[in-house]
Amino acid sequence: MIEQHFPPPPLSIAEDEFLEEGEVIVIVDDFPDIVALLQDFLEQQGYASVTADSAATLKSQLAAHKAALVLLDIGLPDADGSKLLPELKAEDPDRAVIMLTAVTDLQTALTCLRYGADDYLAKPVHFTDLLATLRRVLEKRRLAIRNRQYQREIEKANYRIGLAHQLAMKMNSAYLSMTELDEMLLAILIGITADEGLGFNRAFLALFNESGATLEGRLAIGPGSREDGNRIWQDLQDQDLGLNDLFERIQDNTNSRDDEVNKIVRALRVDATDREHLLIRTVRERTSILVQGGKARCSVPLELIGLLQEDSFVVIPLYSPSRDLGVIIADHFVNRSPIDAERIRALESFASQASLAIEHCHLYMDMQRKIQELESTSQELEKNKDLLVEAERYSALGHMAAQLAHSIRNPITAIGGTARLLARKIEDKDLLRFLAMMSGEAEKIEKTLEDLFSFVEQVKPELERTHLFPLIHKSLLLHYSAVKEQRIKQVMLLPDTDPLVEVDPRLIQQALVHLIRNSLEAMPDGGELVIEVTLEPDEVRILMRDTGHGLGESSGESVANPFFTTKMVGTGMGLTLVKRIIDDHGGMLSLENREAGGTRATILLPRVVEE
Repeated sequence: MIEQHFPPPPLSIAEDEFLEEGEVIVIVDDFPDIVALLQDFLEQQGYASVTADSAATLKSQLAAHKAALVLLDIGLPDADGSKLLPELKAEDPDRAVIMLTAVTDLQTALTCLRYGADDYLAKPVHFTDLLATLRRVLEKRRLAIRNRQYQREIEKANYRIGLAHQLAMKMNSAYLSMTELDEMLLAILIGITADEGLGFNRAFLALFNESGATLEGRLAIGPGSREDGNRIWQDLQDQDLGLNDLFERIQDNTNSRDDEVNKIVRALRVDATDREHLLIRTVRERTSILVQGGKARCSVPLELIGLLQEDSFVVIPLYSPSRDLGVIIADHFVNRSPIDAERIRALESFASQASLAIEHCHLYMDMQRKIQELESTSQELEKNKDLLVEAERYSALGHMAAQLAHSIRNPITAIGGTARLLARKIEDKDLLRFLAMMSGEAEKIEKTLEDLFSFVEQVKPELERTHLFPLIHKSLLLHYSAVKEQRIKQVMLLPDTDPLVEVDPRLIQQALVHLIRNSLEAMPDGGELVIEVTLEPDEVRILMRDTGHGLGESSGESVANPFFTTKMVGTGMGLTLVKRIIDDHGGMLSLENREAGGTRATILLPRVVEE
């Protein structure tokens, strides 16, 4: 019978991928000649191999090397090779075993296969058959390993998709408060670091502060040291905690942030103007940056490496269409494994969820702030409506006083003066009585006009110690509608310390209301109102700048004039009131034109220095 040799089927995996780096084939036989021939043949085919002549030697070789496949002779001097099969498979299910025997017994072959052998060859072994069997078994082994890896990746991808779905549903179903935002961000960090998620060892989150001037560390998750990392992983394995179990612990985690990684992240602060800094550059360019061995496509700050105690990490930007939000930093601090492109893409997907959550929270907080402003405005209007009515009264009476001054005062003065002059020249008692009545009535009218000019009551301030900032805020809130309708931008430049002043809060607020109102009336088509407070050792300076039409030439010195005004309608009685209030508090008021256009009002008030 002629033996025919058919070419082996094409391989689905390249032959150089059968063995990973460091893997070997173990040849086990007690005949040195056979072992030498097989080893020489395998080396010619490019396979690394080691040898053993007994079961004891086999165990030592398996302990010293990573065996991908064992060519195992059944008849060993110290053991039955077929009886070793269960032990070999139990130690490493991925280890392939091809049995070699001189006995061509079908029952023996079936027993070996039942115990876990991958194939069976009878001696003498033909190199062609050996090579074909070897390739087939190694290919099958590699496919099984890859299939299991792919299965794990699919499971991890499903977990990531599930997490993204949960986060999206939460953001879609409810607005986020700051507490809810922290919980959601922590869930994202858990997804980044969990083994079922992306499997990073640590993740750090840094966000821009409310003004956008500083990038500040916010949250972190992961071990503080490599020893802690090994212990934490062991605890997770012992407790068999999955991703869902970790999510259930989020509330506890948000309440306890004194661990080492959160101390690290709280120490992270970067000025937003430092555009060459790695973290700022990442978010400005809106592209991820991978740092390997302390090097990247741009300069890596040594202080950042020192803070993280790690020189290999990836930085992912967080942003929305309208603003930059912050960054996520992730690393393999414990296992030191490389960060590949696929893992970076997955991390960018998590970062997009974090960006949505943060932006959603910003929108919600902005809405809440506007609601609070409207509620505060309504409350302040209700509490201080008499203050506005009084301001309107001052304006109306001032306008009326001006009209009366021009229309009545001069004629009445002439009539009264003429009557008094005639009374000195006429002796007729009847006429004198009429002239006295005319003079008296004229004096009454003059006195009424004088009272009208001085309608601002000389109220003695009831002084009390109070903080200045609330008075300014309340005065602005009273003009909330006008500011919005006239599209006026208001800017508050306040120091960190809210100064104490000894004033009558109602009168000072009345003065501020008049000054703000004057500025708004000077900007009917919009502009900018800046209120700045500066502190001196013994006084407080309030600067109020607008971009209106200004005071006109040399009008700053006329503020004390009750009828000084630059308005088409009105008399400027409000400024007289303001100056009187400031003077009564031992302060100073000055008005001047700005070079850039508009008016600058300066109020100086004595400051109470706390001991």
